[in-house]
Amino acid sequence: MTLTQLEYIVALNTFRHFAEAAESCHVTQPTLSMQIQKLEEELSVKIFDRSKQPVVPTLAGEEIIEQARKIISERDELLELISSKKDMVSGELKIAVIPTLAPYLLPLFVPEFIRKYPQVKLSIIELTTQNLIKKLREGQIDMGILVTPLEEKGIKEDPIFYEEMLVYTSAKSALLKKSYILSNDIDPNKLLLLEEGHCFRSQIVNLCNLRKHSHGGAHFEYEAGSLETLRRMVDTTDGITILPELATMEMTGKEKERLRHFKDPVPVREIGIVTHRDFVKRKLVNAVRHVITDQIPDKLKKNASKYIVPVLFS
Repeated sequence: MTLTQLEYIVALNTFRHFAEAAESCHVTQPTLSMQIQKLEEELSVKIFDRSKQPVVPTLAGEEIIEQARKIISERDELLELISSKKDMVSGELKIAVIPTLAPYLLPLFVPEFIRKYPQVKLSIIELTTQNLIKKLREGQIDMGILVTPLEEKGIKEDPIFYEEMLVYTSAKSALLKKSYILSNDIDPNKLLLLEEGHCFRSQIVNLCNLRKHSHGGAHFEYEAGSLETLRRMVDTTDGITILPELATMEMTGKEKERLRHFKDPVPVREIGIVTHRDFVKRKLVNAVRHVITDQIPDKLKKNASKYIVPVLFS
C-alpha cells in the first residue's frame, strides 16, 4: 500500500470517472486503474463497483476511502510542520474565487503574493459559491475567497474585509437627484441582475425585497453573466444595478457621478476565506490573508460590518 494509491482512490471517488481522476492526478488512465486494482488485490476487497456508470465505491470502499483521506491529511500536516520548522512558506495552493470578486481582487494581491512567496505555486479558478463549496468539500481546492457568512457545516470561515454595496444608475435616472438611496427607492422593473447562481444576485434580491414584488416581471427578464455586462447595460438603457465597492474603484469620473450610496446603515457584503475544517495548510492561507489585507484600498479596511446583507439562495 502506498500514499499514491490512496490518492488515486480518493481522486476516483471524487470524480467517479477514471479518465477525469487520472487527469487530476497527472497520470494516464491505465496507470491509475492498475494501481487501484493492485491495492484492491492487496486488501482482498473491491473498493469500487466498476459495473456502474459512473463508478461508485462499495460499502467497504467507502470506509477505506474515508480512512485514506485521513492518512493523506496526516501526511499534509506532517509536511506543513516540517515547513514551519524551516520557517519557510512553500508548496501548492489551489484557490477558488467567486466571479463577482475575482476580476477586482486578484490583480490587487496576486502579483505581490508571487513576488513575496516565489516558492508557492498558486492555482486559481473562478467558481460560483455553491460550486466552490462543493469542490472544497471534495478536496479539489484548498481554499475559497467568497462572500460570507455561509454557516456551512464543516467549513471554517475567516472574514477579511467588507465591501459597500452601491447603486449605479443611468444618466436619465431620477435617483441622481437623491443624495442617499433607500432600498424602496429602487424600481424593481428597472433593476438589472446577475443570472441565477451568483451570491451577489441573492444579496440584491434580499436587500431590495424583490421576492415580495416578483410576479415574473421585467426585472427578472434580463440576467447578465458579469458585473461588467450589467454596467454596460445600465450605460445604454434607463436601468439600475447594484455593484460591490471593488467593482467601482476603476470607474471614470463620469461613471462615478452616477453612483449613489445607500442611507445608513450602509449595506455591505462580507468577504472571507473558507477552508475545510480539517485543512492543514494554515501557513499558506495566512500568507494569502495577510497579502490581501495589505493590498486592498484603505477605504475597504475602514468599512464597518453594521449591516451585512445575507446570502440566501432560493
